[in-house]
Amino acid sequence: MGSSRKNNVNVSILGRDFTVACPEGQKDQLVEAARFLDKQMREIQGSGKVIGIERCAIMAALNITHEMLSVKSSTALGKDAGKRLRALKKRVDAAVEGQKELAI
Repeated sequence: MGSSRKNNVNVSILGRDFTVACPEGQKDQLVEAARFLDKQMREIQGSGKVIGIERCAIMAALNITHEMLSVKSSTALGKDAGKRLRALKKRVDAAVEGQKELAI
């Protein structure tokens, strides 16, 4: 009927087990995401600056979201950066060619 099947996947974050519904074929990505979140939360907890699981989760979510938005922004800028890099390469090539002519 067009609906995708979902499976339950067990993940562990900060020693707590969670059962999460997961679309078929995406288990590996979900497990990887849970491991990444667990690592981020452990690093935040290890800093000793954040107390409480809820605050730790919020800080991890903010850090991950910031990183994602930075990548998204740099990807959007990447199109323009490609043009700038090609123009810079042309200038470098011209400068190198000019140096070769001076050496002869």
